[in-house]
Amino acid sequence: MEIQDTRPLDVLFVCIHNAGRSQMAEAFFNRLAGNRYDAASAGTEPASALNPAVIQVMDEAGIDISGRAPKQLTPEMIEASKRIITMGCGASASCPALFTPSEDWNLPDPKNMPVARVIKLRDDIEDRVIKLIRELDKKFNKTLTQC
Repeated sequence: MEIQDTRPLDVLFVCIHNAGRSQMAEAFFNRLAGNRYDAASAGTEPASALNPAVIQVMDEAGIDISGRAPKQLTPEMIEASKRIITMGCGASASCPALFTPSEDWNLPDPKNMPVARVIKLRDDIEDRVIKLIRELDKKFNKTLTQC
């Protein structure tokens, strides 16, 4: 699914390369939130391709992200987002998203990690996404159906 920069977003996951953490968070969020919320991910300096280990561990979790590509963070994406989550990669230093409510999850970069550590990172991201969706459900009085 191609993301257009101007669509309204509930959550935008931002990382420098948009090749690992932010891609996993977007995939988990959109699967778990169903049609209640919408998320995207982007990078301040997008890589040329996704991290192969990330593709592998997400496939093992039942989510195919092999057809995705890193995306450039744009001012339009920031303006369309209600909430921005940075992934602990120093994106805030190079991120123009300073005027939108944001938080940093401070996650390690999966680049050059062994697959076993990427699996642990994936599971941590999934847990954080579930908590985020529950928080949004509570805030907007929506019914929790999948998390």
